[in-house]
Amino acid sequence: MGVRRFETDVAIVGAGGAGMAAGIEARDAGARAIAFEMAADPGGASIISGGGCLIVDSPLQRERGIEDSPDLAFADWMRWGGQSADAVWARYYIEHSLNDLYFWAEGLGVAWSDMKPQEGNSVMRWTRPGGNGRELTERLIEAYRARGGEIVPHAEIAGIRSEAGRAAGLAGRDVESGDEIVVDCRAVLVATGGFNSNLDMVLDARPDLARHRIMEGSGPNATGSGHALVREAGGQLTHLGNIWFYVYATPDYRDSRGRRGLVFRGTPGYIWVNQQGRRFHNEALSGGATATPAFLAQDPCHAWAILDAGMTGTMEVADPHYREGNAVSRERIAELFADSPFIANADSLEALARAIGVDEAALLDTVARYNRAFDDGLEAEPEFGKPLAGSKKFDTAPFSAIQLFPLARKNFGGVKTDLRCRVLDRHFEPVPGLYAAGELAGMAGGHINGAAGLEGTMLGPAIFSGRVAGGWAAEEAGFGAGFRGNPDRR
Repeated sequence: MGVRRFETDVAIVGAGGAGMAAGIEARDAGARAIAFEMAADPGGASIISGGGCLIVDSPLQRERGIEDSPDLAFADWMRWGGQSADAVWARYYIEHSLNDLYFWAEGLGVAWSDMKPQEGNSVMRWTRPGGNGRELTERLIEAYRARGGEIVPHAEIAGIRSEAGRAAGLAGRDVESGDEIVVDCRAVLVATGGFNSNLDMVLDARPDLARHRIMEGSGPNATGSGHALVREAGGQLTHLGNIWFYVYATPDYRDSRGRRGLVFRGTPGYIWVNQQGRRFHNEALSGGATATPAFLAQDPCHAWAILDAGMTGTMEVADPHYREGNAVSRERIAELFADSPFIANADSLEALARAIGVDEAALLDTVARYNRAFDDGLEAEPEFGKPLAGSKKFDTAPFSAIQLFPLARKNFGGVKTDLRCRVLDRHFEPVPGLYAAGELAGMAGGHINGAAGLEGTMLGPAIFSGRVAGGWAAEEAGFGAGFRGNPDRR
């Protein structure tokens, strides 16, 4: 084993969306930047995300005749997130979302393609690229590398080195070769993501959920390592209990620890039933603020997503194993349905009920009442008000049931920072030379969302805060004038 030494202006820990945005901004300011990534490949949690970002007054909104404004978006944000939302950071992001995220990303080759409504928003704002988070993150990685930015893979950073009271380097090791890593720099920027792939840390923050089966659901290396780094360097952590859980996920049967979950999408028309065989929620409202509380109220705390053959054919799984580049791997999804002990398949609903151990009569009655809404030509089924546009009757065998458990997906709390993304200590004073961005910082600032997110308020602020951090870290290193941007303050 040897020693690998690096010298740079800005040292970035983490090469996900926030880290790459930070690197682009630092390089554009003229600073040298090196990103140290634990995994073999960059991308982090953002590359497996849905890719949606909350954008205010976008061209896509205008094309659809949607009138939006920073004032309206801010009112929605604060009403949804509650008193624990950071109003200053929320306003800052909202005012910069159009010019400094939407148009900026377009300049990097991102093609914003569509929108969809999300809970809590007065108008549609959730905007995504055609290739989801993968497209957005890949364009960031390409842009960073095109600017001469370097990414060091397999880099496990164990400590932030200080000199004269300021962050001045990193210490760690190459997990592949075992070589020691020593970094000298003028500013340290940590963007390691959240801790939702560390179930122990999740349950420490949310001990009320210890009696339930909770799945890990972020990027594989989102284990809270950056939180430990920053805390040891004097940074303050805040609102760690604000964790965003999703329920459209099933255990990854390939995970030997039995902890990791798989988020799946693209199953229009499915319904959820509890272990009693009954629906309990409008499945169109699948966000963490409505679906998750309804789910946690079930006893036992799990459910089954019921699908027929017409619904499974479009299913996607948000995990690299189930993709071949930008294409969905139908072969591996078929393997998932065949091999997972958490998925049952049957030629009839009666047999499906027996396979998953729910009351047969209750399941048949539930599906019959749901199907009747289609026969009656209703726009929404009457029991829970689910809109039926884009859905279908359960009428095509084979039928499938996917077992669902709560999945810890996003951290709404983390490292407390100011509007320059400088890490703050317990006195709320900046730690010299140290910056934090992305999910490590609760997406931005420490708690930009508060207790609930409007959706698109995770990836969008994470990338934007990376830009802010990169600009100001470069300025502290002697390059550029810090992040300014072009706010929309109408």
